[in-house]
Amino acid sequence: MELRKAFGQALKQTRTSHGLTQEDFSEVSSRTYLSTLERGLKSPTLDKLDEIAAVMDVHPVSLLLYTYALHCSDQSIDQILCRVRKELSELS
Repeated sequence: MELRKAFGQALKQTRTSHGLTQEDFSEVSSRTYLSTLERGLKSPTLDKLDEIAAVMDVHPVSLLLYTYALHCSDQSIDQILCRVRKELSELS
């Protein structure tokens, strides 16, 4: 799946699973912009990702992890997390 489409799907699924509407993001984004993100037409900046995640009370990395799990369907969330943990430990 294309990366922007995967992000859009992850965003929409997370939003709906938290019982939120696109209008619930009006403090940080217009409904139109959120719709373009969910349809995979645009990608958010890091600042916007942080703001959107805060509205849903999730960590921005959770949205990204879910995005990459959808994007790389041959890898599970656990496999991605294992790789990230290894890479981060090597940086420390």
